Amino acid sequence: MNSKEIKGIVTDWRVATLIVLVVISVFAIYPHFDSNGNLATNLQYGLDLQQGSWIQLEFKGEVVGFTTDQPLDDFITELSTRLDTEVNLVDETHIEVRKYYTQAELEPVFSAAGGKLTTYSQGVSKSTAETAKLVLENKINSFGTKDAKVQVLTGMNNVARYVRIELAGVDMNQAQEIVGKQGKFEIRVQMVGNETEHVLFGNAITSVGNPEKESRNGVWGVPFTLSEEGAIALQQAAIKSGLTTNPEDHYLIMILDNKTVFNAPMADDAAAKLQTSPNRIWSASTGTGDAGLVAANALNIHLRAGALPVAVSIAGSGGVTAPLGERYKMMALLAGIFALLTVAFVVYYRYREPGIVLPMILINASEILILLGFITLIRFQLDLPTIAGLIAVLGTGIDQLVIITDEILHEGKVPSPNLYLKRLSRALGIIVTAAATVFIAMAPLALMDLSTLKGFAIITILGVLVGVIITRPAYGKIIMEILSK
Repeated sequence: MNSKEIKGIVTDWRVATLIVLVVISVFAIYPHFDSNGNLATNLQYGLDLQQGSWIQLEFKGEVVGFTTDQPLDDFITELSTRLDTEVNLVDETHIEVRKYYTQAELEPVFSAAGGKLTTYSQGVSKSTAETAKLVLENKINSFGTKDAKVQVLTGMNNVARYVRIELAGVDMNQAQEIVGKQGKFEIRVQMVGNETEHVLFGNAITSVGNPEKESRNGVWGVPFTLSEEGAIALQQAAIKSGLTTNPEDHYLIMILDNKTVFNAPMADDAAAKLQTSPNRIWSASTGTGDAGLVAANALNIHLRAGALPVAVSIAGSGGVTAPLGERYKMMALLAGIFALLTVAFVVYYRYREPGIVLPMILINASEILILLGFITLIRFQLDLPTIAGLIAVLGTGIDQLVIITDEILHEGKVPSPNLYLKRLSRALGIIVTAAATVFIAMAPLALMDLSTLKGFAIITILGVLVGVIITRPAYGKIIMEILSK
């Protein structure tokens, strides 16, 4: 081809779009050599391809079906009192108990409260599980751990029993320190003597500021904000306990995993204001000097991420060592190269024409490059299922390019431009139908809580979309120009 013909191909909007996306992808991936002389990229590797750990936590609660003749509010209040925990209404026939009890233990309590237990599922409601997920993500971020994945495992009955946390680049001891001890955060108020009463759980805390030192007296404190419901709950508890008139005898107590992390009286002026109106903005004082700062930093983490609405226990754990992760990474790279070479050999064996084989392989490789650039931009982790999805895209992509080529060369010769457009449209129609089938097949895997298959499904769907929208039309233009020669 002469320069004019090449310019005509490159300036076509389909080919130009492909080239622009490839360039953007290369910049996004940014292959370069690090300070040690090793090849590095911006790709985010998952737990399979680098050192890391995973922990699976089990929610210690239940979602149970019930029937009752009592008013719902009275029935739930009675259950909460008898079970000594928070009980929430999920829907008209199901409630959530945020403490672990067996079915045999719950049945007599329900009968005594004026109801009957009809179904029993260990775990928590979907909304509670999502709250726990956000709390765990905040906990992880507060420790500076970036490459983390929190996945709630929800059953078909919308009850979540487990949550899986994957921490790439973190060993097992550190992983257990970050999330394994994560428990339930609660604020209580001292009533009479040593008796305390529940005020609110940590999910009522909407924002937490960094530790601050008061210039007036040098006392360290942690500012935080309550939700409207949390502020009202605190006001009601303060009035009921007598804190608003006598704060020195009614301490506020913050508890994480049944361990007191803060225990102090409320300031006189703040207590007096609660008598007339709720207050959403607070600051918990922790003392002066270095000890006060250490306590403030610890309390800051508890307030930010200690607010799991239900207790958890470690149900399973595991990890990948650094040498094993590097081995997996190399094997994955070799698998991708081998797949590309195998595809090139098969296509060459079929057509015996380098002018056809080269564009096919380049288009196929560009599709993988665009996908890698896209997952880099959205910080999607590259793990073994994702790599399997990329190889699947490689195979299905070459199938579709073969369909286009065979359709154009239906009679063994290059058709006229009008006939070419008809045949190309027919080939693209077949490809779109096949792509829709793949999309429908992969959609359930992408939407369901199957963490090991989700990456495979998402990459396969993205590959189908990139192929249909970008690479197939560009290939149609390129191959026509080549075949016409």
